[in-house]
Amino acid sequence: MSQPSPRIRPGGFRELGPVGWAAARLGARVTGSRDVHLFSTLGHARRLFPAWLAYSGMMMPFGVLSRKDTELVILRVAHLRGSAYERAHHERIGRRVGLGDDEVARTLEDPATAGWDDRRRALLCAVDELVRTKDLTDPTWLALAAHLDESELVGFVQLVAQYDGLATSLHVLRVQLDERR
Repeated sequence: MSQPSPRIRPGGFRELGPVGWAAARLGARVTGSRDVHLFSTLGHARRLFPAWLAYSGMMMPFGVLSRKDTELVILRVAHLRGSAYERAHHERIGRRVGLGDDEVARTLEDPATAGWDDRRRALLCAVDELVRTKDLTDPTWLALAAHLDESELVGFVQLVAQYDGLATSLHVLRVQLDERR
């Protein structure tokens, strides 16, 4: 199945400027891709891109949740939003930070019945509810709060919102999957 054409073509140095171009090149080297289409597309918004990149970096990899929990949350958001780009990118990252193939695959299943421990079940069920309703019921919040401190609770909500919003951007802009080198 072919992807629809991008609405904004990935840019080069002229379109992205030095910051966007450098981020795209470094990202490509780190990910083993020809280009990180996310960066070379969002980089067209030269004034916004550096701030978005810094904020995104504070969500992942420098967020308040563990790297494994962060990747499980992102993978679940990607699945719920049907974001092939997020999914492909974070399957690779998830495996690099120690997620097993089984864990990555289980993010495609209903978290209430997928065999997660109590903490991860609470995290992933909360992802489902937050993405679907843009809110959390009191019982879901209490289940989450049993495993996360206040800093982690705020970070969790911000992480889900960030990747839900990013899935929207990727979809609307029709960002193409990165090509492996």
